[in-house]
Amino acid sequence: MNWQLRKCEKCGIYTLNKANCTACGGNVRIPHPAKFSPDDKYLKYRMAAKRSQ
Repeated sequence: MNWQLRKCEKCGIYTLNKANCTACGGNVRIPHPAKFSPDDKYLKYRMAAKRSQ
């Protein structure tokens, strides 16, 4: 699935620009959560990354 909508990490504005925010120039990321699967083979890596933040 191809997500086009991005959200700025600094100001929280939604944009279609993939590089940076058009308002403040901050980094943008995909605001949607990852798809859940009960037999996810990468679950332990994501949980470890989440705990280390």
